[in-house]
Formats: sequence, structure tokens, C-alpha cells
Amino acid sequence: MTAFGTVLIANRGEIACRVIRTLKALGIRSVAVYSDADRTAKHVAMADTAVRIGPAAPRSSYLNIDAIIAAARETGAEAIHPGYGFLSESAAFARACDAAGIVFIGPGIRALEIMGDKIRSKNHVASHGVPTIPGIDRSGLSNEQLIEAAAGVGYPLLIKPSAGGGGKGMQVVERADGLPAALETARRIAASAFGDDTLLLERLVTAPRHIEVQVLADGHGTVIHLGERECSLQRRHQKVIEEAPSALLDDGTRIRIGEAACEVARSVDYRGAGTVEFLVSAEAPGEFFFMEMNTRLQVEHPVTELVTGVDLVEWQVRIAAGQRLTLGQDDITMTGHAIEARVYAENPERGFLPTTGTVLALAEAVGDGIRVDSSLLAGLEITPDYDPLLSKVVAWGSDRGQALSRLDVALAGTTILGVQTNIEYLRALIAEPGVQSGDLDTGLIDRRLGDLRFRTADHGILAAAALAFHAERWALAGGSLWREPGGWRLGEARPVRYSLATSATDVVDVLVSGTPARASVTIGGETRPASIEVMHPAVLVEFGGVTRRLALARDGESVWIGDAGFTCVLTLRSRATQVAEQLATISRVEGEASPDIRSPMPGTVITVGAATGDTVEAGQTLLTVEAMKMEHKLQAAVDGVVHIAVRPGDLVRSDQIVATIAPRATISAAEPTQSAVRTGSEAQQ
Repeated sequence: MTAFGTVLIANRGEIACRVIRTLKALGIRSVAVYSDADRTAKHVAMADTAVRIGPAAPRSSYLNIDAIIAAARETGAEAIHPGYGFLSESAAFARACDAAGIVFIGPGIRALEIMGDKIRSKNHVASHGVPTIPGIDRSGLSNEQLIEAAAGVGYPLLIKPSAGGGGKGMQVVERADGLPAALETARRIAASAFGDDTLLLERLVTAPRHIEVQVLADGHGTVIHLGERECSLQRRHQKVIEEAPSALLDDGTRIRIGEAACEVARSVDYRGAGTVEFLVSAEAPGEFFFMEMNTRLQVEHPVTELVTGVDLVEWQVRIAAGQRLTLGQDDITMTGHAIEARVYAENPERGFLPTTGTVLALAEAVGDGIRVDSSLLAGLEITPDYDPLLSKVVAWGSDRGQALSRLDVALAGTTILGVQTNIEYLRALIAEPGVQSGDLDTGLIDRRLGDLRFRTADHGILAAAALAFHAERWALAGGSLWREPGGWRLGEARPVRYSLATSATDVVDVLVSGTPARASVTIGGETRPASIEVMHPAVLVEFGGVTRRLALARDGESVWIGDAGFTCVLTLRSRATQVAEQLATISRVEGEASPDIRSPMPGTVITVGAATGDTVEAGQTLLTVEAMKMEHKLQAAVDGVVHIAVRPGDLVRSDQIVATIAPRATISAAEPTQSAVRTGSEAQQ
């Protein structure tokens, strides 16, 4: 069978862009689908044609099977590539494709059904001699039954949703008293993310390392593996850094784990590209335990492609078209080392909460051994509707040390202004001694995160921001002495004060005298000569005899500045803003916690645990906000009577006030009046 003429990509973001690149190389017409939120997305522009499939909500667009099948029919697509996430592991979607006479570029329905259920897959592979982790893996168990069975598993243990992947819903439980609450959280997340709240329990392996094996299988009985990847650097069970090969395995273990992965694939008559995930204890690296099989392409597949030279997407397409694998196991060799870093829209300094915004300026890494899989474009709006993954920066080297060095340089050369990212954190992470030496496990990030130090806006960056505002005012003055920012007068020039908010609570005043090309800048009582040359989107700033080239982008009254992976946003505070803030703090005792509860991220209110008029205590959870598949609980900072300003389903902005608490000290000891307390139903109106 020849390759397809037209293929539809039922996905979005960087994976859709990556699939389109291979389709173009094969001469296959590509069809993109998009939601209303992705109308101007990069994958839409890259494809040969594109079809709208619905509003932003995934269930109405990228998870809408009928809409995707209709788009394939409309465009004459003979096959659908599902990417990863969304419908990529959905047996129902594969059936719908088959019913419509469209080829699903993925495994057969049997493989999807067996491997899509963690309980069923674990029992299945165990019957084929593949080692598995001890635990409870029976369907239909209630929370009470799981609590009773947990004693036999032992602590610490891991709760895992049976459906889905990516670490979503997984909960670590150290002691029995923490199990009931963790089960409730895991069930809620599993039901929301996967439509299935079935849970399983597993013994938590100490010093665990996450090793996965890439397999390829055609429809003619050939199954091979392409070596392993190390994915042990994880935060909240979500992979952050991946590499190939693993620094842990010796040659003998590498052969055995590869053979085990192939046996897993053969046991379900697998077809296409898939990944078999194993857990290996760093304390006993010769042993490995099956965790699950991902019946799709993995986010981290580029590292395998770089060390083997095999285009996995190309082989997915060829195998789906009925072609035989022309590669044998002896043809697969791993050359050099490759490491991938996931760039997310998130703020590490605020607990890695998802962030949104518009990409104001963009520069992506290039260089020897560097590959970037990205969905980014200047002007692209990053919304809270989808996973926060923006791009993947991948580096290949002749050895692990060179790959790490190249990756660091590539991250330093990546600039994304307009949305907070984790790039600075990634650079700090790969510089960790344990990462450099390859002494990894899945708990390394949690142990070391508190020791990581993030940069703050130094005086040079503060000067750059103030000088940027100063240069704009000079340009508006048009050379008129009467309209100069500092005003014209006899005697010494009066400096212009630029009050810059460096965070929600911190402010720095910068005084600027003179012209942008020849100025004096005073910060913290220290005055230094300075100048700025604007070369959009960069600036050349001289401050105190040191010249730096910085990325800079303006966003209203804020300026974004980037420097070798570090990004900050500085906001010019107007006089009106300063006065309003002073008035707001008049009635508050110095050092007292703010009564305002603000959402730390943009998202959707999914639960409200209190009603207006309720008396609450500090630390009590008031509501939960969800964004980009992450839940965040908002708690009362003080004791008092609460006023709730939102309802479930409401969309909220970052730093929006969602509740206010009147501290007990300010409430009369008398019975509250009717106006001071409202019922829950009244609060919802």
C-alpha cells in the first residue's frame, strides 16, 4: 500500500506542528483542526488547510469525535494522526475512524483497550512474564475497600488513576491518615480529566528512576525497540527533562529491558510507535518493573530520534499505510546523547502555577545539535484552556556532558516575552550536581527545589526599564524643551521619578536625569551614568560602565525584559495607583495579612467551599481554581467573616480578588445584622 494523500492531525500546539513537518517531507497534504482559541495558532498556518471544530473547551473541540470525523470527511483525509493527549489513546475514537473508513494512525483497538487501563494492562503483562510492581489493581473498588486493602500494600504508596497518563491525578501517601483525602482528590481529577475515576494502589519504589523504551511494530509481525529514555526528572509526576540513553543502565540490562518492552508490544499485537514505561530503583538498577504502556507518540520522542536517526512520525504513517518495517533490531544503534527540556507557561516563583499572556517577543534557539519543537509565534495568545507546554528545546552531543552544555546555551538563547515561563528554572535544574553527574531519581526535584535560587531584577535591569520609559517620553516630547520629561528650568535639572512595581507587593523608585543617550540613574540612593539604545525587540543598556544587550517588549504600562533565560515584568505605577494603594492600607495594621483572597492564576472556579456570611478560620479552603489541568486551592489568610465574589464555573484572572474576609477584630461582638450575613443562595445571585 502506498502512503496517504491527505492526513488530518487531530491535535494542536507543538505536536501538531511537528507532525505537519514530516507530512510535508513525505509529500502528504496536511489538514489542521482548530478551536476558536487557536484560530491564529502556528499549526493552523503551517497546514495545507484547516477546519474549525468548535469553541475553546476541549470537550467541544479537540475531544469532539464527531467534529473531527466530519472535518476528515470534508477535506478528504484518508487517515488521522492523533498526536498525543486528547484522543490519541481513545478506543472510541479509533472505532469511529474505522466506521468512517478512515485510518487511525495508531495501534489496534485491542491494544488501546488493554493498555488504556492500568489495572488490566498490569495483569495482562504479568501473565506474559513481564515483572510488575506489587499493589492493588482490581476494578470497582470503593474508597473504603481501597483503604482496607492499603494495609496489605504498605506505605508509602502511590494512588494512580487507571485511565489516562501524564501523572494527572497521581497522589503519594506517606501514612494511613492521609489516604482518605488523597483518594477523594485522585477520584475527582481522574473523573474530570479522563471520564473514569477508577483508582489503583501501588507500593512506592524507593529512589525510583523512570526508564521507558520506544518500540516500533508493523502489521506483519515485526517488533523492534529503539533503546531507552530516562525520564526521572519530574515535578508533580510530570516530566521536565528527558534524555537518551539512560546513564543508569548497563549493556546487559539495556538488552533485557528492551526485550521486555517488545514482549509487551507483541502480547497485544501492537502496531505503530509506542512506549513501554518501567520503574527502576537506583539502589537495584538491574531490576525493572512494568508501569504502563503509552499507545501513542511521547512528548519526549525527539531525544530518541536524535540518537537513532529514525523519524518516528514517518514510520507511524508508513506502518498505518500497511508498509513493512525495513529496520531490524540490529539496524538500531544509539549514537551520542540527547537531552530535552520542556518549556512551560508557568511561574516557578509562584509554585509553578500556569500563566497566560500574549507572546510579545520571541527568539528560539539555533546552533549545532539543537532542535526546537515549538508552537510559538510572536503575537500568539496563551490561554488557560490547554496544557501549558509551549515548546521543547532539545540538544544532541557526542556525549552527555556536551549535550548538557549545548542545552544550557540553547535555553539561555531562548527569549519568550509576554508570558512567564520556566526557562530560568530549567537552566538551574540542569546545573544541579546530581543532574550533571547523572545521579537521578524521580524525587530529586522535590528535594532540591527549595535550594534553587531565582534571579531578581538587578539594578541594571531596573535602569533599563526606567530608561525605556524615559526614551519613550523623550520621543513624545519631539525635542521641545517645554515638553521634556524633566521639564525645563534654570539651575539644576530635576530628575524624573519612575515608580516600578517588581511584583504584586514590591516597588522600586528609579530617578532618571538627562537624555536617554546620556543620563544619570539613581537607584537606592546610588547614582550612576547610564544610556539606552532601543533596537526592537532588544535594547543596548549601559549602566555604571557595564553594557548589556537585553530583550525588551512593551505591554501597556508594563515592560518585559529578558536576559539569558531570566524574564521579569516591571510595571510603571501611576500617581493614581500609588494613592489608591496608600488609602487601601490606612485601616490595616502594619504586618497584618491582607483580607483579600486573590487567584494566583487565570482559570475556572470549580468548587466553592464557603458562602458569603460564613465564619472561616485561617487556612480553611474557600474555593478551588483550575487552569491548564491543574487545581489550586485558595485558603483564608485570617479568621473572620467571608464574602465570596465568584461562583463555580466563573472565569477568573490572575490576581483577581475572589473573596474578602472581614477579620474578627473588626466585627462587632453583637449579633450580625441581616445585611452583614447572606445565605448561600443569596450569595450566588
